[in-house]
Amino acid sequence: MDLVVVVRGRIAKRVREEAEKLGVSIDEYLIELLSQGLDPKDRALEYIEVAKELLREAREELDKGNVRQAAEKVWGAAALAIKAYAYWREGRRLSSHGELWEYKRRLAKELGRWISDAWAHANAMHTCFYEGWCAREDVEDALNQVEKLVREIDSKMRSS
Repeated sequence: MDLVVVVRGRIAKRVREEAEKLGVSIDEYLIELLSQGLDPKDRALEYIEVAKELLREAREELDKGNVRQAAEKVWGAAALAIKAYAYWREGRRLSSHGELWEYKRRLAKELGRWISDAWAHANAMHTCFYEGWCAREDVEDALNQVEKLVREIDSKMRSS
């Protein structure tokens, strides 16, 4: 069962502003805030769980015909998966798009070239969210690629 927490007014505005200052989504800002006391490997597991939730939400948005929202959730899932791997592997927090791209290259060397394709699909979804040019089929393709990415990272983290 999903839990929904509604935050309104001044607190909601503050959360949004703080997330924007850091250049992260509200989900990621809250993960960071709530997982501060966790060791990096446990923090990585929090990130990968939220990535899986975003993928489920992306499917729901597609079912409702909300292509742009689905696209952004696909992008978010990919970014959180890469960040989860960095926490798990090195205890490192990735804090910029440049660091995500850098770490994606490392991940591709470790897990295979297909990582770059999944990442390219995810990035197209980030653009789609802002520009609105993609179709349902584009999001479905990206969703399939990013689901594999999240599964592989989750499996690798849990197997050790």
